[in-house]
Amino acid sequence: MQSKKYLAFSLLLLLGCKSEQLFTRSSTRSATPAADKAVSSPTGDVSQVWVADQGRGSYKNPVLYADYSDPDVCRVGEDFYMTSSSFNAVPGLQILHSRDLVNWKIIGYALDRLTPYDHFSKPQHGNGVWAPAIRHHNGEFYIYWGDPDFGIYMVKTKDPAGKWEAPVLVKEGKGLIDSCPFWDEDGQAYLVHGWAGSRAGIKSILTLNKMNPEGTEVLDEGVMVFDGHDNHPTVEGPKFYKRNGYYYIFAPAGGVSTGWQLVLRSKNIYGPYEEKIVMDQGSTPINGPHQGAWVDTPNGKEDWFVHFQDVEAYGRIVHLQPMQWKNDWPVIGEDNDRDGKGQPVLTHRKPAVGKNYPVATPAESDEFDGHKLGLQWQWHANPKSTWAFLNPAKGQLRLFTDQLPENYKNFWDVPNLLLQKFPAETFTATTKLKFTPNEKLQNERTGLIVMGDSYGHISLVSKSDGIYLAYTSGQKAEKGTPDTEELLGKLNGNEVYFRVKVDKGGKCQFSYSEDGAQFKNAGTPLTAMPGKWIGAKVGVFAVRQDKINDSGFADYDWFRITP
Repeated sequence: MQSKKYLAFSLLLLLGCKSEQLFTRSSTRSATPAADKAVSSPTGDVSQVWVADQGRGSYKNPVLYADYSDPDVCRVGEDFYMTSSSFNAVPGLQILHSRDLVNWKIIGYALDRLTPYDHFSKPQHGNGVWAPAIRHHNGEFYIYWGDPDFGIYMVKTKDPAGKWEAPVLVKEGKGLIDSCPFWDEDGQAYLVHGWAGSRAGIKSILTLNKMNPEGTEVLDEGVMVFDGHDNHPTVEGPKFYKRNGYYYIFAPAGGVSTGWQLVLRSKNIYGPYEEKIVMDQGSTPINGPHQGAWVDTPNGKEDWFVHFQDVEAYGRIVHLQPMQWKNDWPVIGEDNDRDGKGQPVLTHRKPAVGKNYPVATPAESDEFDGHKLGLQWQWHANPKSTWAFLNPAKGQLRLFTDQLPENYKNFWDVPNLLLQKFPAETFTATTKLKFTPNEKLQNERTGLIVMGDSYGHISLVSKSDGIYLAYTSGQKAEKGTPDTEELLGKLNGNEVYFRVKVDKGGKCQFSYSEDGAQFKNAGTPLTAMPGKWIGAKVGVFAVRQDKINDSGFADYDWFRITP
């Protein structure tokens, strides 16, 4: 019999109103059931579907083929820390760690729930955490982000893999987004941010506020330091730096999928600012390469830039570019014609950080053998403590069916979706489950879902005469379009294997098996679509239509990402 070894990371399971974030290694589970051998378990914690490190000192882009939107990075000593937009997903503000900017692991979250709590107890698609900035100042890590409906928040900690303090509202208001702090050499603190036209009625401008030294509140109304309407529409996502007496604002412009990387500089923090485009798509297939972070290596001899590329259903994936300084302007990527404007590289030598580090990738598969879920998982809204239970003795995740929301239209409204990002252009997700519906209810449902504005799921649904297999598709979910369901037949028993194979272009074919060896296709292939400002996600769920004093449940034995 074959043993399964893996690394399981902790995530969030709310207990009452509080949660903990732990970073634990789980034990090895007992021998693998024979039927499961046909669905191979990953042999380690390195992805089988996307590895950027090519060995021999080189890497390929993207370094993360997953939706870490609007990435920002800071370096502390020999360690690099990344965070990104998490919008309405909970826990929020994933924290990733690397030693070489190529190999990344998820180590925790800065937010265990979103505030205001009641507001985010329902899915708030596209709202929540926008374009954060992570910085290290006076021995503490700070993250600032803009919530377009409430204002600019800050959280901080001394341990980025541990517990972060409660969010502080630094600047209240509508349409305040994409914020970044800056502490000058004289101790003065500042905050730069962009504007969301959908709330503020204006965009394409950048505003600078003075802050108190603690970084907990702004001290003035702010000054507009750049207007991009003439040459750089939709300028946003500013990141503030200082070098050689110049203040620099790195800012994307031109739109998410079509834009370029703009850099502004001035000897005075309030301007006027000179402007220069330092990277665009050029002759490469990397559309809209922009919005990210400048970092240097520990020896200070190399500069690098981390940014995203929008690839629709796969979200905003993360690229790493070499960077050089020429005449106090950064040049990002390769500058073949030497005009000071670079274009993205597809492959390159790895950053010279002084050591060779092991290959590492964010968590994907989960055997559910630990006390906590893997750190790749996020809920669609602030979770209830009654949604899920991990039983390490049995190596199972139990999802209890939760009643569908009032005025339910389709799965766009469902908060208790347990999802993770697409991890590569092509991959297969397989899970094994056992369904125990409440005998007094009908139409309890549990299954495997690919979620976006268009979505599909394969599920088990309880009927008066037993458990049935069903395939459901939804189109234009944001507009409230009803689902289309196809019953596939009655299940023999209550255990099943579900699978979705994702091919190029986000083509998703769902299938099922009763023995773990022979899989039958379900429905016509789905073309995955992005959600609201996010890529498509894959995961599991358990829901019911009716109110009752007890729910049914589904026991998920494992969830595996394979080629």
